Amino acid sequence: MVQERNFMDKHQPGKYWIGFDLGGTKMLATVYDKDLQPLGSKRRRTRGRDNTGVESNRISQTIEKALADADIDLKNVQGIGVGCPGPIDPEKGVVYEAPNLGWQDVPLRKTLEKQFGCPAVLANDVDAGVYGEYRFGAGQSARCVLGVFPGTGIGGGCVYDGKIFRGRDKSCMEIGHVPVMPDGPLCGCGQRGCLEAVAGRLAISAATAQAAYRGAAPHLLREAGTDLADIRSGALAESIEAGDRAVEKIVRAAAAHIGTAIAGVVHLLAPDVVVLGGGLVEAMPKLFVGAVETAAREHLLPSFAVSLKVVPATLGDDSTVLGAAAWAEHVISTAC
Repeated sequence: MVQERNFMDKHQPGKYWIGFDLGGTKMLATVYDKDLQPLGSKRRRTRGRDNTGVESNRISQTIEKALADADIDLKNVQGIGVGCPGPIDPEKGVVYEAPNLGWQDVPLRKTLEKQFGCPAVLANDVDAGVYGEYRFGAGQSARCVLGVFPGTGIGGGCVYDGKIFRGRDKSCMEIGHVPVMPDGPLCGCGQRGCLEAVAGRLAISAATAQAAYRGAAPHLLREAGTDLADIRSGALAESIEAGDRAVEKIVRAAAAHIGTAIAGVVHLLAPDVVVLGGGLVEAMPKLFVGAVETAAREHLLPSFAVSLKVVPATLGDDSTVLGAAAWAEHVISTAC
């Protein structure tokens, strides 16, 4: 990590860390003490597509407000960790693409280091979330943690021997774009039949909206209607609880697709534990985790199936922001 080390060699260690979660629809900054206990935070919504630098300014403002909330002086901050959606170059600190923000090749680390005068470390947001679960949540003490976070998209991440698993110059583990259905539905990435296109929340919402329109999901129709924007994870869980069997069937089928894709990754990495997170899992953990695990086992060699462990994430919304801060601590402390 040559570029990071050049900056850090000149840096005098401070006492505090900042974690930042740059999600697709919201951003969250949290200030942590040396033991990574939270001291203050600030949350706000992103404004969507932005090519003007306005969103970058809002990131800086959010960090400043988190510092004010924690009553911490910037000069005592040792580093900033950022979890970013989409693929990134962790060495150069560049966000390759963040479609919801309209970003392409944005040098976010350089921007943050110039403004705040301390090292900044970037990670893919799901990688950061999985690292958070590895350090403080459902993946503690594991050698290899595979994380899959189904939501609007389906994110994946892996921590192996204490480090985020990645390619030479980019983040990886894009399990949502593993092809699972030849000539299947069009994915947002432009390809067809990606896992995300058949099992992401948007695909589930579309299928359940059709079921509601046909009269096969009366509770969902009554409470959420057929607008995809209103058929979110909580609405799906309530619909199933109320007895909409068509909705349960659709959700289980999506979970089975995810389990099948996970089986392929398990054969490659043999993780100690598979951690499932995201809105769909949080809304219906027992159903979703069980359906994913059942499907995965059906596609595994016996020796892999017997050791398979699938669990829900435990950190919730804090996984990415805490993981980003913890990863920054790891990278900066190692470099120094």
